[in-house]
Amino acid sequence: MESFWRCSLQSLTLRTHVGKDGVLKLEMPVGVKNTDLDIILVVNPVEHGKPVSEWPAGFFTEVIGGWKGTRFVREPQGTYETRNQIK
Repeated sequence: MESFWRCSLQSLTLRTHVGKDGVLKLEMPVGVKNTDLDIILVVNPVEHGKPVSEWPAGFFTEVIGGWKGTRFVREPQGTYETRNQIK
């Protein structure tokens, strides 16, 4: 349990390529040696020809004006207390 407090949780993001054999091979330094690690791997295939930061086609057409339910109403917010200024 002692080693748990010396190593904090890290989120590592990388882009790699799976070869013709269909096997994903990862080699990356994680800053620790000779210890056991729990690894969570999320596999998300990349759509080629499309920048990662691009919005999906038709996204704004579908979203803008997309709410069909009861109109949103902002209720009165009441009055706020006056607080002492922090010095």
